[in-house]
Amino acid sequence: MTWYALQHKPAQGDRAVQHLQNQDIACFYPKIEVEKIKAGKRTRKLEPLFPGYVFVNLEQTDPMWAKLRSTRGVLRIVSFANRPAPIDDEVIAHIKSSMDKVAEQGGIKPGQPIELDDGPFKGISAIFQAYDGEERAIVLISFMQTQQQVKVPVSVIRN
Repeated sequence: MTWYALQHKPAQGDRAVQHLQNQDIACFYPKIEVEKIKAGKRTRKLEPLFPGYVFVNLEQTDPMWAKLRSTRGVLRIVSFANRPAPIDDEVIAHIKSSMDKVAEQGGIKPGQPIELDDGPFKGISAIFQAYDGEERAIVLISFMQTQQQVKVPVSVIRN
């Protein structure tokens, strides 16, 4: 059996996976938790690692190929010269084994340079130190030839 990529319809990745699994097709739809700032608050959300794509594991002679294009949520089979493009098992294995490392990389890291977008420190470059609750962060700014620790709303941080 070989891995292949399917392109799913916009915002229908979960639907495509559900319908593929209902047909007993082995699927791989890697997702990671991503941290975003929305309305001034930190939020965590699961997002696809490869937006728009689902991986399936099938034999070339499998009769399920005919059903793939009509599966709900599936847009097309990724192909070259009208032949499905195979993906090496090692590539999928590497992605699966790397999922934990990728998941740990979300959010702003301590020591990362940022810029402040609003308030009294607007336009000043700073260094992110830590979060202080859900809506505030501690940053280092250079002020009067010394570094000062300042608490700012998360909504003013731009990285």
